[in-house]
This record gives sequence, C-alpha cells and structure tokens, in this order.
Amino acid sequence: MAQAQKITPRAKDYSEWYNDVIMQAELADYSSVRGCMVIRPNGYRIWELMQRALDDMFKETGHQNAYFPLFIPMSFLAKEAEHVEGFAKEVALVTHTRLKATGKTGAGAVMVDPASALEEPLVVRPTSETIIYASFAKWIQSYRDLPLLLNQWCNIVRMELRTRLFLRTTEFLWQEGHTAHADEADAEREARLILSIYRRFAEEWLAVPVLTGVKTDSEKFAGALHTYAIEALMQDRKALQCGTSHHLGQNFARAFNVQYQTAAGGLEYVWSTSWGVSTRLIGGLIMTHSDDNGLVCPPRLAPVQVVLVPIWKTDAERAQVLEVGARVEAELKAAGLRVVLDARDSLKPGAKYFEWEARGVPLRFEIGPRDVAAGQAMSARRGGGKSPVPLAGIGATASRALEEIQAALFTAARERREAASVRGITKERFIEFMQDQGGFAYGGFCGSGECEAAIKDMTGATVRVLPDPEFRSPEAPRTCMWCGKPSVAEAVWAQAY
Repeated sequence: MAQAQKITPRAKDYSEWYNDVIMQAELADYSSVRGCMVIRPNGYRIWELMQRALDDMFKETGHQNAYFPLFIPMSFLAKEAEHVEGFAKEVALVTHTRLKATGKTGAGAVMVDPASALEEPLVVRPTSETIIYASFAKWIQSYRDLPLLLNQWCNIVRMELRTRLFLRTTEFLWQEGHTAHADEADAEREARLILSIYRRFAEEWLAVPVLTGVKTDSEKFAGALHTYAIEALMQDRKALQCGTSHHLGQNFARAFNVQYQTAAGGLEYVWSTSWGVSTRLIGGLIMTHSDDNGLVCPPRLAPVQVVLVPIWKTDAERAQVLEVGARVEAELKAAGLRVVLDARDSLKPGAKYFEWEARGVPLRFEIGPRDVAAGQAMSARRGGGKSPVPLAGIGATASRALEEIQAALFTAARERREAASVRGITKERFIEFMQDQGGFAYGGFCGSGECEAAIKDMTGATVRVLPDPEFRSPEAPRTCMWCGKPSVAEAVWAQAY
C-alpha cells in the first residue's frame, strides 16, 4: 500500500473526505484523460462482486447477456427526437479513421488525415437503445419471438463537464438491459420487476436502504414513457440515484420499425424497456457507510472479508503463529470466505491494522502466542468492538459475524435516512430545511413543471421520486407544498448528486 495519508474528517470537508477514502483504500485514481478515472484492483474487485450478484439475479429471471457495438451511427440518435435532445450535449464523435505524420516534433508530430473523414460520424456509446433497436428490427418477426430479454455489461461515454470519482465520469462501467414485449402490460411488469431486483440488490448487498417510485416528466429518461428509480440518501444528506428502470412504450419501436406479427395475423409495434446501474454504486457504498478512518465495506461486497494478523516477537513465535494462522486461513476459505493472512515482516501489527481498516475489511483476527496457547484469536470488527473467539469452529463464527455486520450497516443507514427525512413539509420549512442540512422532504405536489423549476432554482432540490405506496405518508397531502394548488401526488425532494 502507498504511504498512509491523513483522511479529512467528514465534518470538515465531505468532498475531500470522499476522495481521501478512495485514495487510501486504493479504489481508483485520476487518469491522464480528462474526466476519466482508473479503477484500481481493489475497486474493480468490488465491481466484479456486484456484477456477479446482479448477473445471477438477471439470469434467474430469464435474461441473457449479449454485446453490441461501442460505435453508433449518428443518424440513429436522430430517429427518436426526445432521445437525441437528451444526449446531444454529452456525445463524443468519431469523425476520421487515421492520423498522419507531419514531420514535426512534439505534440504536432501527428495530425488528423483530412482524407480519412467518415461518410457518417459515429457516436461513442452514451447508451445503447438506438443500436440495439436496429438489431431488434431484424430479429423480431413474430409474437413467438417475444419477450426478448437482453442485458449487456459494457462501458459508456458521456462528456461530463463536472466529474467526480465513481459518481460522474466521462467513461464509466455499467449494465444496460433492453427488452421487447408483445403488450404494454408485459413491459410494465418487466420495468417493475427490474426495479424490485435493483432494490433487493441495494438493500441485501450494498446494505443501502432505498426509496422506490416514479420520476416526474422533467426527470425521466429521454424517450421513455416513464422512469422508475431507486433513491438513497448519503451521509451528507444528499440523494443519490442508484438505478433506473424505464418503460419506453413504443417510441423506439416506431422509430426503428420493430414490429411483430400477432397471433391473429396483424402487425404491431413491440413495447420495450431499458434499465441500468453503474459503477456509481461504488460511490454510493462509500458515502453511505464509510467513516473518518476510511472505507467501510459491506461484507458481501468486500474484496477481503477477513484479514488474519499474526503477532510475534521472536522467530520461534513467528513460526508458531504463522502455522496456526495458515490453518485458520484454510478453514475460513473452506467456509467460502475471502481471506488474507498478512504475514509481512515489513510492517508492525498496528500499521497492518490501520491499512486493512482503511481498506474497509469487515473483520480482523489477531493471533499472538498467548492466543495460540489459549486456543483463541482476538476478533476485531471494522465498526468497533474486540473480543476473543475460539479457534475451534472459527469458520462458522466468522460467517455469523459477517452477517451481523451486514445487517447492522443496513439498519444504521436506514435509521440515518429516517432521521434526515421530514414529512408534511410546508414551503417555509422546505426552504429552511434545504438551506440547513437537507435530506428527504415529503410533501404535496401539483405536478407542475413550473413548480419543479422554481424549487430547483431557489433551493437546488429536485423531485427524486413520486414514491410507491410503501413509502408514502399515512395521510395523503391535499395541496402542493410550494404553490398551494391541489396536490396530484406526494413527492420526495432532495438535493442530489
């Protein structure tokens, strides 16, 4: 690990704290390409574990993985008007196919060969609806071909002006699902199914409690009929959109002429969905759980779940504790746990504790000569608390402890969210709330885009979701908290990343 650095306290500068945690845990680094990041092995391992869990959930529900081109003909984006308007300012273009030498030195040694201009520029994938629907139009002929349930794991490029590691970068990794259905009801079921999968993953794996609901028209995906989302609240009381599921209606089917022959012999346009989560979930994990000592990682997604730190002073003690440590390591691995035996001579035990704590390892076992003699190890949890545990059955002991840590992280995050939520809010209280600490504000909403815009201009807050019934207040609001007109729905507002 690189030389340890002091982590800025959250209360002093939350943004600096966030960056310090990432650097200290070696999750990512800045790239020489503006707006892009390098995901380091520790960070990529978290992403791999996320991929594995989500991929299993997708496959359990009948989805298959595929891969579509990174490059999209520019004319494809123009086929769906709302879609192209939504992404026009973010796309990167490929306009030429080669460079040529100039005979100069330095930065001017090469230039774009003007003779290599493409007949049609290619958009670097900002999302894949258009390129995928061009294929769907070829593959779907009959109602027997439906539903078509595909997902792809890939990278995305959106030319962001303001970037932040994991949360918003010019290039990022994600999964994007794309499905086609015979009728609106089946597409709606699909969009809702994926929302439930995302919620389950967020709460059971990330240990992040989320609200579910529908986005307003101003916040929905460009080209969608409507968008569902899971929204979480970070420790700084700002919201983070963690995943979205879009019911696209027949918009893209009409744009790309994706039709199928019905059982009765007629032709109909398919109904479709798209949905995705990205590496921004790693940012959400960091901001939900971590503390001033570094990363706190939920056990199910921790690259290392248990670290063993042997303690010795003499060569004889070293041989003794390492022998026991190797046996414990083997037992923990046999229990299906990700474990490291830290036998490095170059660091003292205290330095090892600091390093593994900063990396977010949930559970540490310390094994010294006295522990060996007593048939025990000293157990230390990342969130605090030390106690001796017997070496006998330590695999089962560790597994139970990790499940307890996972559950405790979720409970603590949910309690923080509820403590930072206000219901039945009035306009005056809303303005004060957003100027103060912020959080989730529940209140009546008239459905007007003018009200949304005015609220955003004055407070920086947006409607995160119109919440599903489970999250609504016991009594439905009667009037819009901003303009006083009759309320059409309860809304949840927050300032957001």
